[in-house]
Amino acid sequence: MRKCRFTEEQIIGFIKQAEAACRSRSCAAKAVSATPPSTNGAPRRHGRTDARRLRELEAENGKLKKLLAEAHLDIHALNTAFG
Repeated sequence: MRKCRFTEEQIIGFIKQAEAACRSRSCAAKAVSATPPSTNGAPRRHGRTDARRLRELEAENGKLKKLLAEAHLDIHALNTAFG
């Protein structure tokens, strides 16, 4: 089987773009120079479970970035108070 030249995240992005613009997948595939057969089974292979997992990871990443920013603010405040 031939390997797809697009990553899973790119395929999910293409599907989201097509759904957001209310276009068919073949139209979205042409817009990114992909063949429609490479995107036909994409929701089954990538779309549902991986998109949900990707959203969860993005949410967790945002929470971790917020915690890191708060930690840096605390360190900065301690350095200015005692430094």
